[in-house]
Amino acid sequence: MGSWLFWMVQQVPGVEAQTLTVWRQADRYNLPRIVYVNKMDRSDSNIHMCCASVEKKFDVPSVLLQLPHVENGKFVGVVDVLSLELIQYGNGRTKDAIRINLSEKSYPKLFEEAQKARVKLIEQLSDCNDQLANQVINSGSFDSISSVEVVKTLQKMVKERNVIPIVLGSSYKNIGIQSLMDAVILYLPSPNDRSKLFSSFEDHFCGRAFKVKHDKRRGGPLTFVRLYNGTVKKGQKIFNITRRESDQIGRIYVAYADDFREVDTVENGNIAVLAGLKKTMSGDLLTTSQTAYDKAKKITSKNLNMSHTTADADNLFGISAKIPEPVFFCSIEPPSTASQQALDQALIELQREDPSLRVTYNLETGQTVLAGMGELHLEIIRDRILKEYKIDADLGPLQIAYRETPLVKVEDSLRVDTKIGNVKNSVLVRLSIIPVEDTVISHENILKFDKLPDNASNIASIFPKHMQAIRQGIDVGLNQGPKIGCQIINVHVMLHWLEVGRGTSETIISSTVTQLIRKLLTEAGTCILEPVMSLEVVCPSEHFSAILADLSRRRTSINNITHRGKNKVLFATTPLSELLGYSTDLRTLSSGTASFALEFLEYRKMSSVEEEGAIKNVRGF
Repeated sequence: MGSWLFWMVQQVPGVEAQTLTVWRQADRYNLPRIVYVNKMDRSDSNIHMCCASVEKKFDVPSVLLQLPHVENGKFVGVVDVLSLELIQYGNGRTKDAIRINLSEKSYPKLFEEAQKARVKLIEQLSDCNDQLANQVINSGSFDSISSVEVVKTLQKMVKERNVIPIVLGSSYKNIGIQSLMDAVILYLPSPNDRSKLFSSFEDHFCGRAFKVKHDKRRGGPLTFVRLYNGTVKKGQKIFNITRRESDQIGRIYVAYADDFREVDTVENGNIAVLAGLKKTMSGDLLTTSQTAYDKAKKITSKNLNMSHTTADADNLFGISAKIPEPVFFCSIEPPSTASQQALDQALIELQREDPSLRVTYNLETGQTVLAGMGELHLEIIRDRILKEYKIDADLGPLQIAYRETPLVKVEDSLRVDTKIGNVKNSVLVRLSIIPVEDTVISHENILKFDKLPDNASNIASIFPKHMQAIRQGIDVGLNQGPKIGCQIINVHVMLHWLEVGRGTSETIISSTVTQLIRKLLTEAGTCILEPVMSLEVVCPSEHFSAILADLSRRRTSINNITHRGKNKVLFATTPLSELLGYSTDLRTLSSGTASFALEFLEYRKMSSVEEEGAIKNVRGF
């Protein structure tokens, strides 16, 4: 499916700082784009000045496809430079535009301006495109170049991001909107230009869920799906590739802003709103069946001459992309006990809509804890809970999500004998904790088993329900470290021995394992790990020195400095604790012209001095 953006730039003041920030994000994803200059009905409008601003700020050639048409001091239409037509909108009072062929007799001045603009357009394109330049040379005249050839050249150059087409209008007065939509269809990539990657699904439906919205009027969650291939039908069974689960579609809608129109099918290239999906979350990839996905993997592997492995194919289709680790957390409290259940349900729904939001329950404090990507992220969650669920929840102070890791290997055992009612519960468990450096341990690989003959024989006889209880106990035990109560990472837990008395409940087994884990962590001692971020700063050269000096005071390691057009790009690694409030500081240093992007890199050990500061921040003393 074609991916692109159309850009709205206000005629006054032109390209602003925040526009540059979003433009850089589009550059990162190599998206073709078109610029729409709005508010041309203003008396101080100057399209040529705005075009110059686009070229200067974005450092890319622009081509003006339309000219403004003003009658009696009022903006009433646009001139199509390619077709030499005047498009009038009747002051925006009607939806239908009137197209009038310009001629030297009917509109002599406007016709002359349009001809000059058409010649300039072809000149600009031929400077960047050899094929069009050769046609101009062979024909000996700009006038002999057909509009069809110019459109083909524009389509190619826009797709390759070598030029930016500019159209204009007044959204408030409904002037130029129709021609903007025509330009989108004409110049930007269509769904037929979709990646060959998803054509490997052949006739089968394939799409990605990019948004989940809960709508009580329509029976619960609505899943917005972008169709890469095939057709999706009402009542169809689908396979969630990301979660390896089947699901079933109820109704299908097409969204027109807030209006949802029910349909029976939606084809490739469109966005479908699917009702009835119970397991799908934002970011999931969907298809018709497991068989369809397996076949697509084989075709893709063959086309790319790569080994047919699950990991390779999953990477290509974006299945194995991991959700970033949350680096901030805070407690959340309902306004009353009666609101607790409603708050819990709201958080369940919000997690489905936003997989980067994590919700946990602290057994010791009895608090619900939110973890997210930043202060703004968690504030937005709170605002949504208030506006959408009518719950005025309170957020606790924002804290950095530190981690702890054991310093040395420790082995020990614990026996628990207790009587609950008439049932005697008896557990003996022996565990060891083993620190692992410079390796990220997945949740599934934390538990290891002793392979010594006697111990291995004992472990092999453990019932599955008891093994599940052991894993649950380990999870709870590693959830809070002894130093500042943070999650334990970079550790293996080895099971050496387990004895369970007849009738002993799984709850007793889990709690015994948890007690032993905490005992082992206390014996081993822990150190604090802090989240370190990959930082990318894009700024004009005149502000670079000030930004660099500021970063040097934030324990920053500079990895690389490059140029991107007229801007400098700095790549660095910085502890998250040093970047609190950085967006405000950067805006001040650069007068709002710089932007930055953060991505979690790793957890890293702190020095003793830094650790003392972290403990003080967490404990408050």
